[in-house]
Amino acid sequence: QVQLVESGGGLVQPGGSLRLSCAASGFTFSSYWMNWVRQAPGKGLEWVSTINSGGGTTYYADSVKGRFTISRDNAKNTLYLQMNSLKPEDTAVYYCTRWDRWGKGTLVTVSS
Repeated sequence: QVQLVESGGGLVQPGGSLRLSCAASGFTFSSYWMNWVRQAPGKGLEWVSTINSGGGTTYYADSVKGRFTISRDNAKNTLYLQMNSLKPEDTAVYYCTRWDRWGKGTLVTVSS
């Protein structure tokens, strides 16, 4: 069955960096566009970034553009989100999704 498992979340100080990973299994990962979506405490879902199946085209929300980088390794069936210059407002549960399937998320907390 399709599985998406996020990892790499944690507590980081403002200005710090984290790299999230999403391990995919149960489908042909290299055939799908993939996405990161986040949900801040008490708020709705916010789209963060999208990458095409080959990894050559990426899209970002204005709120993270220039600070976050999405990438993928199709040989390892893994999606990544490199997050730099983190801000308190980046605190959220981050989900890996292909839209019809979602992981359980990983919590990122940005706080001093």
